[in-house]
Amino acid sequence: MEKDNVCIDCYNQIDKVANILKLGQAELDVLTIPKRILTFSYPVRLDSGDLRYFTGYRVQFNDARGPTKGGIRFHPEVNLEEIKTLAFLMTLKCAVVNLPYGGAKGGVTIDPKRFSDYELERISRGYIRETYNFIGPNIDIPAPDVNTDAKIMAWMLDEYEKLEGRHTPAAITGKPIALLGSKARDFSTSMGGAYVLSEFAGTLNMKPSDTSVAVQGFGNVGMNIARILHEWGYKVIAVSDSKSGIYDSKGLDIKDVISHKDKTGKVEKFRGAKDISNEELLELKTDILVPAALEDQITKKNADKIKAKIVLEMANRPITPEADDILLGKKIVVIPDVLANAGGVVVSYFEWVQNSQNYYWSEKVVLERLKTYMTDAVREMSKVCADFKCDIRTALYINAVKKILEAEKLRGNLK
Repeated sequence: MEKDNVCIDCYNQIDKVANILKLGQAELDVLTIPKRILTFSYPVRLDSGDLRYFTGYRVQFNDARGPTKGGIRFHPEVNLEEIKTLAFLMTLKCAVVNLPYGGAKGGVTIDPKRFSDYELERISRGYIRETYNFIGPNIDIPAPDVNTDAKIMAWMLDEYEKLEGRHTPAAITGKPIALLGSKARDFSTSMGGAYVLSEFAGTLNMKPSDTSVAVQGFGNVGMNIARILHEWGYKVIAVSDSKSGIYDSKGLDIKDVISHKDKTGKVEKFRGAKDISNEELLELKTDILVPAALEDQITKKNADKIKAKIVLEMANRPITPEADDILLGKKIVVIPDVLANAGGVVVSYFEWVQNSQNYYWSEKVVLERLKTYMTDAVREMSKVCADFKCDIRTALYINAVKKILEAEKLRGNLK
């Protein structure tokens, strides 16, 4: 197999698990070589009339457990290796929360802030035209990710249905409610993380009113988990966006912070709070730290300075492997992304089910079922932890890898 086809970072992610489970080369190949990689460029006419070419990716990592599932991100640093790794993590994530899916991920190398809505629509539709033959409700189901949202999913669905020649709402999830999206989908990632955190906090006898929280990232996921935890009685002492952060040891009124952000476009200069940097937020003395921004925020350079008791990974890969080992040595409880932020894909699954049946659920039913999936996954992880006497991330990876390899063996693809 050509080295370029292997996900090198995936090797690093499962190295410990491979040793514990004594995986052979064929099993490692299944877990580190994506089933399908799409790399393409396509032209889009800008508002100025000029043509601009964009580079897009879609990686379908493994589909042994079902059609692949994963978001599409628009970001200037999107590259193939990143998309491979994120597709691998989606494969694990779907297995961790027991969804009948494999994992995928996609993206376009673009800074969406530099383009108008009309240009973003053409970019979104162009992406679907390039991937149309490789996606669909029973093949690969895209969803929102970094810098994409329900509006972009609506454009993508419309383009897919035009090419398909019929309504196919289950082809894409994360859609607006009016286009048969699921209730609670817009805050499901955050709610899922809150349910998981509640399970851990309960076992550690941490009462919400006595528990401080710092949230890095105030996009959809960070803002909503800050709001949910504030409503549940936790003391949210700090939040930050891409530009700056704010801190108040007495606790922030998150509803007011959201209003301030909506009015000013930033969280800084919030009344009564101290302005701090993203780096300072990570190093605050707090009970719970929630990295909800981008990858590689806690590294070997700052891991020693982390003072939280629990780190809840709401972003994808916010902690590097080297930093993970340091936090483990400091006895900091890390709740990994493949569990912590899986609420989004769980409700995406609910949306796909509702679209397939043309039968729609109330928000109450969606949240009840989400809680069941998330808490069941925590309990399953706890059993693996006890059986293998290992840390949480290793337990989650062992659990997911065993399920994926079992599916491949049952299909006859492994001995």
